Amino acid sequence: MSDSGLKIFVFALSILSLAWLCCGFNPVDNYLIDCGSISDTTVGDRVFLADNSTSNTLSTPKNIFAKSSTSVTSSDDSLLYQTARILDGTSKYSFSIQQPGRHWIRLYFYPFVHDSYNMSKANFDVSTQDHVLMSNFSVNSNVVKEFSVNVTSSSLEITFTPSSNSFAFLNAFEVVSVPDTLITDGASTFNPLGKFQGMLSQALETIFRVNMGGPTILPENDTLGRTWVPDQSFLINKNSATNISRISAVKYVDGGATPNIAPNTVYGTATMMNSADNPSSNFNVTWQFNVDPGFQYLVRFHFCDIVSKGLNDLYFDVYIDSWIVSNDLDPSVLLFNTLAGALYLDFVTALTVNNKLLVSIGPSSLPNVSPNAILNGLEIMKMNNSLGSLSRSASLLSDSSSKKNVGMIVGLTFGAVIAVVLAAIIFMLCRKRKKLARQGYSKTWIPLSISGGHSHTVGSKYSNGTTVSVDSNLGYRIPFVAVQEATNNFDESWVIGIGGFGKVYKGALNDGTKVAVKRGNPRSQQGLAEFQTEIEMLSQFRHRHLVSLIGYCDEKNEMILIYEYMENGTLKGHLYGSGRPSLSWKERLEICIGAARGLHYLHTGYAKAVIHRDVKSANILLDENLMAKVADFGLSKTGPEIDQTHVSTAVKGSFGYLDPEYFRRQQLTEKSDVYSFGVVLFEVLCARPVIDPTLPREMVNLAEWAMKWQKKGQLEQIIDPTLVGKVRPDSLRKFGETAEKCLADFGVDRPSMGDVLWNLEYALQLQEVVVPGDPEENSTNMIGELSPQINNFSHVDISVSTAQFGASSVDDLSGASMSKVFSQLVKSEGR
Repeated sequence: MSDSGLKIFVFALSILSLAWLCCGFNPVDNYLIDCGSISDTTVGDRVFLADNSTSNTLSTPKNIFAKSSTSVTSSDDSLLYQTARILDGTSKYSFSIQQPGRHWIRLYFYPFVHDSYNMSKANFDVSTQDHVLMSNFSVNSNVVKEFSVNVTSSSLEITFTPSSNSFAFLNAFEVVSVPDTLITDGASTFNPLGKFQGMLSQALETIFRVNMGGPTILPENDTLGRTWVPDQSFLINKNSATNISRISAVKYVDGGATPNIAPNTVYGTATMMNSADNPSSNFNVTWQFNVDPGFQYLVRFHFCDIVSKGLNDLYFDVYIDSWIVSNDLDPSVLLFNTLAGALYLDFVTALTVNNKLLVSIGPSSLPNVSPNAILNGLEIMKMNNSLGSLSRSASLLSDSSSKKNVGMIVGLTFGAVIAVVLAAIIFMLCRKRKKLARQGYSKTWIPLSISGGHSHTVGSKYSNGTTVSVDSNLGYRIPFVAVQEATNNFDESWVIGIGGFGKVYKGALNDGTKVAVKRGNPRSQQGLAEFQTEIEMLSQFRHRHLVSLIGYCDEKNEMILIYEYMENGTLKGHLYGSGRPSLSWKERLEICIGAARGLHYLHTGYAKAVIHRDVKSANILLDENLMAKVADFGLSKTGPEIDQTHVSTAVKGSFGYLDPEYFRRQQLTEKSDVYSFGVVLFEVLCARPVIDPTLPREMVNLAEWAMKWQKKGQLEQIIDPTLVGKVRPDSLRKFGETAEKCLADFGVDRPSMGDVLWNLEYALQLQEVVVPGDPEENSTNMIGELSPQINNFSHVDISVSTAQFGASSVDDLSGASMSKVFSQLVKSEGR
């Protein structure tokens, strides 16, 4: 071949390659349906077929087409929102699948009023053969829900199940094949470290798809018909970031991303750390996203170094929440030293425990590296839970109507007899309840279930009819009418707090007893299990440093817990954010000592330890005398058996307080509470949040930041400004050493709560009492090593406790007096 012929061949090959990239992926299965429409609808370069198309089959009780009376212009897909199909009863779409594998299911919703159907009132579930996609779904504005499922059979069924006395609707949908390479088993995990296994079978819901530093990308500009949104609304501090665009520089190379992973308009723009060439810049760029707690998430980062002018010029760190997921990342190195190569990295989070997910980038700590960091794109996808559900409130839907029919026959057969019996029972209960409501509550509460084994069913709004049996010694039920009366019918002006379980109201029983009433939120992830655990745990405990459970109510589909009222609220509220007066150092020490006593009792007061699992300043409450009481036992769990070292369980707790060893290994011990309490100690000392993404990078995580100063011996540099000059150095040193020991990386290296309690008592003594000639006055290692001189403090400790709490209260309700506690702590055989 001549030189000119070779050039023509190479040119033609280049044109063909470019054309292949432009045409994108050609899906084998490609169902696009405009529901309720009698004609095809063109959106961009895609054609949505009329609803009567033979490409799918629909089984539905009624054929109801709806057309909007007004022009809908709320989105670029507005044509799809002009019509809808009403599904007034359980309905099923069936699709023939030519190529099994991963498929996208996109559902379009826009509620408008049609005849007697107001679509904003619709409430329904959506499921496939294997997964619940949505449960109790309703919508007030246009939305597209995108799911990714792995279809392993020759058909896909999508079932719409309206809630009782409601209906379902749908404006349009897509069922489309996606490339097998789009979702692989290559995601990394940091709990535990390694690779996530089983991603191919996961159902995913796209929660966010973000184009960092760039504009909105519409489906017609994406090879897989995706929409990417700008990142500005998710940035916590917009001044920390700047944008950059170099779309022409993007390269797709072997081993990296492809145009199907993300278009070059994603990789060619980026949000960059706004360091302004300042070599001392040291902060993170952070985005915040709202998520559903109780799920794991696949987080996909898109990187392309369009910033550097040469190789090995850009190194940075990547975080999810407070966990570093990539250290000293250089995107070019990962692509065999290709500058501006498109790259993506997948990470799977641990089970989320709150409704915020933070993603951050920040400068590397490597020497001689300019501070900079970039992110080009981000995708966050919810993963189905162990029930195969992507919905917080879903239980798997039964696909067998025969069971319902059998139940109906049995119900009709025995209905008359049951009705008579129930009527008699209800009549007697109503009379008794009215009588109880008039008489008061001190001796009239009804047990949740009698010991004969009968059970009580908590309403379906919380548990989908789950039945829970609790022995009669597990607390008492307060009538709902009494709870209403105590809270002035749940007066919003009486709300004193809002947590994961629901709102907390101040109230008063008819005998004048002040109470705190925690009313479960039906949308809360903390539902039946936490409600039952709280009753089971607190009904067993009687200790002056644990909040007392007065009763509960589970009538009318409610889950309500009634506690003793704590006049001074949470410890957290006294430290920052609420405007309350600052606590003195002595008050803080006494509060920490009280909380430590409560946790020590949990760990040692029974045959098996009880592990709180959510120790934090918000769960330490203060009465009118600022005496501390540990609260919120919804996540508590009994400890390991005698012949075991730990309990294997899913990770639960609050970020910033969570034991990293428990997080990594999912192995729970009492030392997990000790770690969390160590974080609380630093929180008490510094009076700032445990996680604050608005601060410079090295200060975001309180525990890490405080430990650096503690190890330098300069803890006084970061204490609450209101304490400056008011803390004796020895007391501060002892307090810091105690917190440091609590935060040891490995549980075996942490002290017991008994040791922590002893050292906090000693820190209080060092603040209040000067002991001449004490050889341990300047000790740097009290935990686990008690000198003979320390034994002489036992009489001082008891007298101080007696003075503080009164002689009659020296003995805890657990039966362990301070003298006994200290004798066990001091004697080697008692430790």
